[in-house]
Amino acid sequence: MKRILVRSGLLVAVALAPVLCNGQNLGAQRPDEKKDNVETIRKAAEQGDAIAQYRFGVFYYVGLLGISQNYTEALKWLHKAAAQGNTSAQFFLGTAYHEGRGVPQDDNEAMKWYRKSAELGDIAALTFLGSAYLEGRGVVQDDTESIKWYRKAAEQGDAMAQSILGWAYDNGRGVPQDENEAVKWLRKAAAQEQVSAQYNLGLAFANGRGVARDYTEATKWFRKAAERGHTEALYGIGICYANGKGVPQDYVEAYKWLTLAAAAPRGKNIIETRNALLRLMTPQQITEGQKRAADFVAKK
Repeated sequence: MKRILVRSGLLVAVALAPVLCNGQNLGAQRPDEKKDNVETIRKAAEQGDAIAQYRFGVFYYVGLLGISQNYTEALKWLHKAAAQGNTSAQFFLGTAYHEGRGVPQDDNEAMKWYRKSAELGDIAALTFLGSAYLEGRGVVQDDTESIKWYRKAAEQGDAMAQSILGWAYDNGRGVPQDENEAVKWLRKAAAQEQVSAQYNLGLAFANGRGVARDYTEATKWFRKAAERGHTEALYGIGICYANGKGVPQDYVEAYKWLTLAAAAPRGKNIIETRNALLRLMTPQQITEGQKRAADFVAKK
């Protein structure tokens, strides 16, 4: 199975979600209502409420709801919340130090806060640490340490972590190679519509890795991933139609899927395969395949 590259999107927006979606649509309120809510949060923060401290810290950090941006005030409130074990505040501090926004950039300090948040079970922090150790970003690259953190997130039901754990077992990265374990975790992730897991599960069925070879099941999972634009899945289902594996042989459908794959960002190497199919097709079939590909794109 192909390697899954993970890029942790360290945008402040990730940490803002629980601030702006905490049962109140502050952005839709009148100015006087916003002011009342900000004052309510301020009072709760001053009384030691960790969630309010976190939210108030983010208001200052970003400059929200009439509060002027002030990193000093932001960090004061974020540290208060983090000291009480608020995992969102801990993750936010990790992001601040990682990006050097409002504080000097410091990977060691960032990892300290990410680790605190992860140790309390925060999924964003768990997957960040898994990604950092897998790719050696800010830490020494360590597959075993990476998979340790991804497993914790996977066990909490995080689909991306489950997908990566499946990839790790299939490739023996950070864990002993175990095709059965790989399929177990890929199934969990694929059931949650994780597109890489859907493709890799299709590949497992196509190759008989961890499961009995079953092209019908392979094409089912390739199709699910292909319909969401996964390049390799577009190619995989195209090849299945070209060879009649798991589906009736159909050069028109094969041409459709291979055309879509060739047009994808990573699809340059697929053009030759798609063009080789042309020698087996009539002009009418080619026209129909092009139409089906265009219709697929138009529906997206």
